Amino acid sequence: MRIGVPRETKDGERRVGMTPAGVAALVGDGHTVVVAAGAGGAVGHADAEYRAAGAEVVERVEPVWACDLVVKVKEIQVDEYACLQPGSIVFGFAQINRDPALLAAVLKARVTVIGYETVRDAKGTVPLLAPMSRIAGRLAPLAGADALTTARGGSGVLITGVDDVPGAQVVVVGAGHVGAEAARIAARMGARVTVFSRGASRRDALAHALAREGYPIRAAAITQADAFADGVRAADLVIGAVLEPGTLSPTLLPRELVAAMRAGSAIVDVGIDQGGIAATSRMTKLSAPTYVECGVVHYAVPNMPSLVARTATLALTAATLPYVRRLAAGLDRALRDDPGLAAGVMVRDGLIVHAGLAADAARPKASAQVQDGEG
Repeated sequence: MRIGVPRETKDGERRVGMTPAGVAALVGDGHTVVVAAGAGGAVGHADAEYRAAGAEVVERVEPVWACDLVVKVKEIQVDEYACLQPGSIVFGFAQINRDPALLAAVLKARVTVIGYETVRDAKGTVPLLAPMSRIAGRLAPLAGADALTTARGGSGVLITGVDDVPGAQVVVVGAGHVGAEAARIAARMGARVTVFSRGASRRDALAHALAREGYPIRAAAITQADAFADGVRAADLVIGAVLEPGTLSPTLLPRELVAAMRAGSAIVDVGIDQGGIAATSRMTKLSAPTYVECGVVHYAVPNMPSLVARTATLALTAATLPYVRRLAAGLDRALRDDPGLAAGVMVRDGLIVHAGLAADAARPKASAQVQDGEG
């Protein structure tokens, strides 16, 4: 199979879909890998390394997108729509649910899109999303600390506190990969942390673990509506860490609640690529990450891990390479052998095959049945 690795074009995106080591593994399997010139340069992988691993390095984008399988990081960008080839497979973060134009483009092009965020493992967890979620969670308190500065329009609260001045009050909404890491880092920084989530098991396990480490936090259920609203209104920083892979995020912070927060407080809406949890959140970019609405500083960057692009690339490609190798051996065989990988298919042959996407788009879901031959 011919496998393409494009250079990412999303604002501020510096990750790359495959490292030279991954290229070498695929070439060793008998495949051809075509890499866009400069694709890995921002994370320290020069074109010469890719050539040494056996890749074809090309200047033009067309040969990359003409491959049978395109492995990338972020969702297909507007400038890449015209490059889509019927029958090809695009493997990366799909993020189609919030973008009707992208959905229309991939359906029209009749490509197969498999989303990193919707691939499942045998335990039902999301192995390709998880490492990026953990990175985003660790970055969220740092982004929040910056958002609280007066330079960003914040009230000037130092998240760590100093001397007899206590640290910031931080509310983390969600106790999964993002929320757990955000709570852990914020607590270690000296913030006073409260975690709200729907499920008790992960929330309580997190609270117990941090207490053993000497960083006690408060933990409560989102369903305790009055306590949740009071916590948000009193917070210096709210970190949105709720994610429903393959569907849009629930809106847990209505505009009236955001407006009731103290002027100069901040929201870091980590799940903005799935819509975010605040009614006032709208997607920003790394070159302009914040804005102020209702007196609250909003940070809503969809590709936070690109701030640490080398670490993120190494973590992501370590997780994705085994799946790439399976797909390169044949799409239909890979989907038959791995139901979790099949669960990641969003669209195929001009049809929506993912239930969450179909629901969000208010369109019918087609069967994800695979053929007897190889894809």
